[in-house]
Amino acid sequence: MSISIRAIKQADNQQIATLIRTVFREFKIDKPGTVYTDPATDDLFSLFQTPGSAYLIGEENGIILGGCGIYPTPGLPEGCAELVKFYLSANARGQGLGSQLMRQSIDKARTLGYKQLYIESFPELTKAIGMYERAGFKRLPNALGNSGHFACNVWMLKDL
Repeated sequence: MSISIRAIKQADNQQIATLIRTVFREFKIDKPGTVYTDPATDDLFSLFQTPGSAYLIGEENGIILGGCGIYPTPGLPEGCAELVKFYLSANARGQGLGSQLMRQSIDKARTLGYKQLYIESFPELTKAIGMYERAGFKRLPNALGNSGHFACNVWMLKDL
């Protein structure tokens, strides 16, 4: 695979939104209170123009295979951002793209001055949760911040 990782462009909006919703249907987590129904999912480019945020796209030959972002979610502790909208297409999993996207996102969070990263997930995403744990994320007993994604029930935090 000759995959490139780059910042999101406005032209990516439809393709990345479709990929995210496809993953949610695949794992049967396409329900209210998630990114699936969040209107911001359809315009990630604009969302990630927010100061202190960044979104990376993994693509091969113009096809988006995944994405991962850093976002200053309201209500998080000082110096903490959220690792958000981290999804890979089924055919891109298990080939190292997820690790690359996460590593580059963590590096970007450090560059932006964050000291911690928070993530919300679902127990159905067992492989992703394992990857987060290997990267140093620790489970929390409850949610942090105000993401609006009330259906998520796995919360994790990593010190940078």
